[in-house]
Amino acid sequence: MPAPQRAGFERPGPKGRERESVSDAAGARVRVRVLVSGRVQGVWFRESCREQAQAERVEGWVRNRADGRVEVVLEGPPASVDRVVRWCRDGPRRARVDGVEVRDESPIGEQGFRVR
Repeated sequence: MPAPQRAGFERPGPKGRERESVSDAAGARVRVRVLVSGRVQGVWFRESCREQAQAERVEGWVRNRADGRVEVVLEGPPASVDRVVRWCRDGPRRARVDGVEVRDESPIGEQGFRVR
């Protein structure tokens, strides 16, 4: 039986835990907002995230937050978005990811991927 859809943010879980996938129907797009906590600023997280997103052809943006977390918005095909979210659970080599919160949102048509 498939897992129910989540509402709001998920609790931080173990690395490798994936978000439930929406079927990859032709042209299907999803949007998620990801908050990553730990040692994630000053370790090249944003630029590495941009590279991952562009490799997966995912649109959106990434920015540092004043509270020390990194915020990422991803929009694109469900499987591609899931792969970038999975990457966020580890981040670049110098990062230490302590938690990842993922919230589903309605797609708005992001274009390109920016570091803010």
